[in-house]
Amino acid sequence: MTRQQLFSRGIRDSFAMAVGILPFGLIFGTLAGAAGLTLWQAVGMSLLVYAGSAQLIALSLLGTGASVLVILLTTFIVNLRHVLYSATLQPYVGRLPQHWRLLLAFWLTDETFAVVQRFYLLHGDKPLAQWYWLGVASSLYACWVGSSLAGVLFGQAVPDLASWGLEFAMLATFIGIVVPLLRNRPQIAAALAAGAVALATLHWPYKLGLMAAAFSGIAVGVLLERRQTQQHPARELRS
Repeated sequence: MTRQQLFSRGIRDSFAMAVGILPFGLIFGTLAGAAGLTLWQAVGMSLLVYAGSAQLIALSLLGTGASVLVILLTTFIVNLRHVLYSATLQPYVGRLPQHWRLLLAFWLTDETFAVVQRFYLLHGDKPLAQWYWLGVASSLYACWVGSSLAGVLFGQAVPDLASWGLEFAMLATFIGIVVPLLRNRPQIAAALAAGAVALATLHWPYKLGLMAAAFSGIAVGVLLERRQTQQHPARELRS
């Protein structure tokens, strides 16, 4: 496939994720306006930060008068999951020039990772695959920034927009990201363990429960995969 074909396919494959991003961006824009951010401050935050959950957390902390250090520490912890995403995709992009890796790293989000990872699993390290990633990432980025702008504008006309329950679309999106990837018992157990720990640590400060859930899921998945390999070594070698 040519660069243009891969880029266009990336845009098409990102449509389903954009459905979840759109209401999330509207909520952010509405809350940003209510928190006292100007139109350009809210849109600039989406342009430069581009991290939905971190932006919402930063808004809530700003509303409580938290210090800059607390805001930076909390958002840093929340975004640590991107280290796992980067480690997973590094074998596919490690050979690319630095300017490509910097651009794709900035645009790496939960939704982008889900779409791009599935593409690599199906097609391997396809030549020019970075153009597919670029198509996915650029379209989702435009959707996030555009919906943030719309949220600020609509928030001024509809002050209670944040109470409409639009965040459910984001929850459905994350379920749609995770479920298709659960193909064996270790993966299912890892997801269940992470979910249980996330619920148990919901009220931990600075969103530390997020990392506890991630590491718990990883530990359970690795443990069960090793046990499965020891019990069925011949099967693992054939796979």
